[in-house]
Formats: sequence, C-alpha cells, structure tokens
Amino acid sequence: MSALPSAARELLALARKARDFAHTPFSGFKVGAALRARDGQIVTGCNIENATYGLTLCAERVAIFKAVSEGIDRFDAIAIVSAAKRLTPPCGACRQVLWEFCGDIPVHIGDLRGRTRTLPMSELFPLPFDAKSLR
Repeated sequence: MSALPSAARELLALARKARDFAHTPFSGFKVGAALRARDGQIVTGCNIENATYGLTLCAERVAIFKAVSEGIDRFDAIAIVSAAKRLTPPCGACRQVLWEFCGDIPVHIGDLRGRTRTLPMSELFPLPFDAKSLR
C-alpha cells in the first residue's frame, strides 16, 4: 500500500463502513463508496441488489444519486471498497455516471486488507460519451 493523503484514507475508511450496509442477498458481493463534494461534504453509498439483477444499483451510483438528490453537484474524489481478491474498479455503467457527474476526479479503490490504488477517471474512462458528444 502506498502512502495516501489523509483525505484519501478518510474516504476509503468511510467507503469501508458504507459497505456494511450493502444489501446483497443474491451475490454476497458487498461494495461501499464514499464521494467527496468540493465543499468537503461526504456522501456514502452501498450496492443494493434486486432479484432482477438489472434493477440492482452499484455503490458508486447510489452515492452520486443521493448527493445530487440533496443538491450536491460538484465532486472532487470517490473511494470504493470491496472484499474481492483483486481491487475492484467501477463497472461500465458507474464509469459513465461518474464521468458525467464528477468529471476527471481521482478514484481511490481499496479492499479490506488495506491494499489501495488511485486512478484518474480519464484513465478508467478514456473516450467518454458525454454532453459534448451531443453537440
């Protein structure tokens, strides 16, 4: 694990706590996310499964949608934590939503053993489709 700034460590710790609330009766794959707004507010989310998997929401999207529904719309970092054997980046749908709502923010990925990696969204989503694509 590389030395992370304290703000990133705090986000990862909050994502790990959020993971405890995940509703995963089908997969058992719990994920937590913590999204930091530019004004310092932190909004967490966890994945919430549904029997019709297509209606399941990932932790990242839950955090973003919670924040936006509360009037928070400018973000500067997100942390995502799972218990997987390898660090788990956001899925494709989450990458699209992260790009549209957050832009090129750092994405801190962690696991329960303390391993971490930080990647910019532009590396995770190099050729995004966004509002500019509609012009």
